[in-house]
Amino acid sequence: MHQHFKTLGLLALGLLAIPAAWSQTITVDAGKASNSIRPTQALGASVDRLPYGISDQVLAPETVKQVLAAGWQAMTYRQNTELHVEAWHWNPSGAWSDPAGRGYFVGAATPGAEPVQHSYGYPLPRRGVTRDDGTDLIGYSRLTDGDLNSFWKSNPYLSQHFTGEPDALHPQWVVLDLASKQPLTAIRIAWGQPHATRYTVQYWTGDDPIHKPTQGSWQMFPLGDVGAGAGGTDTRRLSREPIAAQWVRVLMSESSNRCEASASHDVRDCLGYAIREISLGTLQEKDGRITQFHDLVRHTPDQDQTATYCSSVDPWHEPSDLDEKAGEQVGFDKFFRSGITRGLPTMISIAMLYNTPEDAVNELRFLEARGYPISYVEMGEEADGHYTPPEDYAALYLQFAKALHQFDPQLKLGGPVFTGQNQDIEVWPDARGDASWTRRFINYLREHGRLDELAFFSFEHYPVDPGKLLWSHLYDEPQWVGHILQVWRDDGVPANVPLFITESNLSSQMSEAYMDIWSGLWLADYAGAFLSAGGDALYFFHALPEAMTRGAHNSMGTFNFFSADANNRIQQPLAQFFASQLVNLEWMQPGDGLHRIYTATSDIQDEAGHQLVSAYPAFRPDGSWSLLIVNKDQENAQSVRIDFQAAAANQHFSGKVSVSTFGRAQYQWHPTADGGHADPDGPIVHSTVNARSDTQFVLPAASITVLRGQLQ
Repeated sequence: MHQHFKTLGLLALGLLAIPAAWSQTITVDAGKASNSIRPTQALGASVDRLPYGISDQVLAPETVKQVLAAGWQAMTYRQNTELHVEAWHWNPSGAWSDPAGRGYFVGAATPGAEPVQHSYGYPLPRRGVTRDDGTDLIGYSRLTDGDLNSFWKSNPYLSQHFTGEPDALHPQWVVLDLASKQPLTAIRIAWGQPHATRYTVQYWTGDDPIHKPTQGSWQMFPLGDVGAGAGGTDTRRLSREPIAAQWVRVLMSESSNRCEASASHDVRDCLGYAIREISLGTLQEKDGRITQFHDLVRHTPDQDQTATYCSSVDPWHEPSDLDEKAGEQVGFDKFFRSGITRGLPTMISIAMLYNTPEDAVNELRFLEARGYPISYVEMGEEADGHYTPPEDYAALYLQFAKALHQFDPQLKLGGPVFTGQNQDIEVWPDARGDASWTRRFINYLREHGRLDELAFFSFEHYPVDPGKLLWSHLYDEPQWVGHILQVWRDDGVPANVPLFITESNLSSQMSEAYMDIWSGLWLADYAGAFLSAGGDALYFFHALPEAMTRGAHNSMGTFNFFSADANNRIQQPLAQFFASQLVNLEWMQPGDGLHRIYTATSDIQDEAGHQLVSAYPAFRPDGSWSLLIVNKDQENAQSVRIDFQAAAANQHFSGKVSVSTFGRAQYQWHPTADGGHADPDGPIVHSTVNARSDTQFVLPAASITVLRGQLQ
């Protein structure tokens, strides 16, 4: 074993002679740059919600110092409460809309004497979703909880009063999943206030309208068109004969827009739609009168209830909804004063799906009053994961953008912060048959003359399904990330709108694969491929260390590039730490200097045609050329020549070339039932080579190499 590592170490230094017959070529297209970036703006990391009570530990000065050693530059402050259908009190101080101390909360814009150290989420009591991409094990829907005193209510900011458009252009819906096809003839809706005066009841013809929205269609029940709904508890026949259906949707297009005068003085309480409970089943009648309703819905206040989904949720809440134990959003003062931002402008997120424009404006007022530098403002969190229709997200976006720009016209706003997908985000087709979420969002902004308020387009990148990470996925990553950039452009995102990946890692769920050398190779390949394909900025997830926890297949892992003990103290660097250093400190020249990114090809493939070696050239501000090279061959070193092709003449590295390598020879993870450790655990191997036109550089098996030097 030790002799094996010694040999690979020599290979990394480029000291072994390789027969010419083994030589293969990386060809750099040095004639025209594919991109240009500044590391302080393009290579960042993210700070997200933390488990309760650990922010002091993970933002301690020594921990921050070790985190910054990875080389990531600008930070993005993630918005996580919306992922869990919660309202966010970014400032514990503020005012409630109702004098009784409840309703809609607006954080205080003026900084107080005490710094904001912690902030928390308030689970929304008018929720209509059992589980979605962010609430798999948390909370329940009020539509099928069996409690007529609770209710779901749609977001009032999607009503005509706020959008300025007819409610029919922003129909709200709830969907029930009966788990299997059931014979249905009737529905019972216990309406709250306000109620729908016009709605339809439909069933889905395909398997799954939530995850396969284009593989089926919504068909109205024969008696499912209601044009004069009167509210109350309405038991309604949907068909004369039973129709077998698993998925049922109530699509609401006109509201009563009223509630009892004594109940509220806030117009928002009287806008949209409210439902206390829904039942589906069959009717028994005698002499034209309903004698019995056979309910097929399970009504329980937990996740065993009949699952429901909804288009939006009213952000109304009250102090008793606070759930500190669900985790904390680091307080803004603690975040900015910790040193984690390096003093660089930071991308800040606002809550939007479950918030008010006034609160978002006050958040920015607070930050500017503190003098914290802001680069961008990201609007909301993972709208697609909450099944928010693109037109609804766009309508909210424009309301919040108007309010924010009235406060500060220079703010750079963007979104929609997609969940990590490798393909276009599809939704139920509109009247024109268009199922593209992005295209419809862009079209909405354009048709309203407000496309210029989209300063950047953001999305997340978690390309591999949890628990399904294979070595072969390394071959796919350059195509995945390049493809999705092209998808957004094809959907209409203007060429002058930068594309940001504001969260990224292997998968949305950690696992043992995160600890393997595989993860480091993936990170380097992803960063190089994204920038070479024209991406503008990426942010690694997650910047702060946390104790390892169980993820996919019950294996232990972490999103961070350090392993940490039960008290979140750093134990040792992981593969992605060394990969980060190679990208940020060796490939790139640290600082804000302009780097020109070029493309390269290699002729190194396996028998199945997989590209085994990826290369990403950059011309640095110091006048040197730098190549980030990933050898994805698990077993074999590769010997390569480097050719630079330009219009004038071909060139090559000449003279002193620095070589920095990290791979399986420097790192191996040894898993255990409750964690594991790396041995060896780095460091990066640094050496120099005196290059000529015929120099062959050796890339060790399963490794990342950075070559840097001058051309001749």
